[in-house]
Amino acid sequence: MKEIIELSEKTITIDRNEFLKVKGSIDTNMYFIVSGSLRIFVLDEYEERTIRFGYKENLIVSLDSFLTGKPSDLFIQAIKKTVLKVVDKQQIDRFLETESNRNLWIKILENLVVQQMEREIDILTNSPKERYERVLKRSPQLFQEVPNRHIANYLRMSAETLSRLKKS
Repeated sequence: MKEIIELSEKTITIDRNEFLKVKGSIDTNMYFIVSGSLRIFVLDEYEERTIRFGYKENLIVSLDSFLTGKPSDLFIQAIKKTVLKVVDKQQIDRFLETESNRNLWIKILENLVVQQMEREIDILTNSPKERYERVLKRSPQLFQEVPNRHIANYLRMSAETLSRLKKS
């Protein structure tokens, strides 16, 4: 991932609750989080559905839009003030001209797909307690970076249920 981050020639800062991307926009950039945290969510009728978080030393992007060049249904919003290194699509395309870099890119995408599949299976088959324990084990830093209401939404449970699970 270091190789991708080194492509960045631009750094931006977004404030708490500010949107990096909104539904209907096309994402032509990938972002490396230097500090802060963000969430990716969709709006389902009138309810937000958090699908991913990003915090220090993570890449974040509306991947559907980045890969297809089409508008995304995703929102990316800062949870707190966030500093990001920006890598644009042209830089990534040039980076991918070498086979070793393409292999690295494939590994990053494969890892992302596996994570997303594990999360979907988890939400469909596991109890709230099991979902909480999995996230706590896999991403303990999340609980320091992200407010409980967003974590509860991500885990598809009420904030009260999450609070009870944390106490037990």
